[in-house]
Amino acid sequence: MQKTQHYVLFPNHDNAMRLYRELKKLGVRAVIAPTPRVLSTCCGVSLLVEEKDIGQIKACIGEHGIEVLKIEAIERDINPMRDKYC
Repeated sequence: MQKTQHYVLFPNHDNAMRLYRELKKLGVRAVIAPTPRVLSTCCGVSLLVEEKDIGQIKACIGEHGIEVLKIEAIERDINPMRDKYC
């Protein structure tokens, strides 16, 4: 099963946590996640967000002056049989 996932990438974890708190205040769903290495090796923390919220997220970033590297989408291969051996 393929699924597109959208990540907000940061230069450091402080900016990730600032944006996470601001998004929670707005009621925007964001999940703190490890940064996929195919996207960046800078900071190990990213925010996993929904595509429909990206406009609101960009507005929040600009309003609060939060430094981000980029917002990136990748196709993830979700394998429900991963790590099942029986």
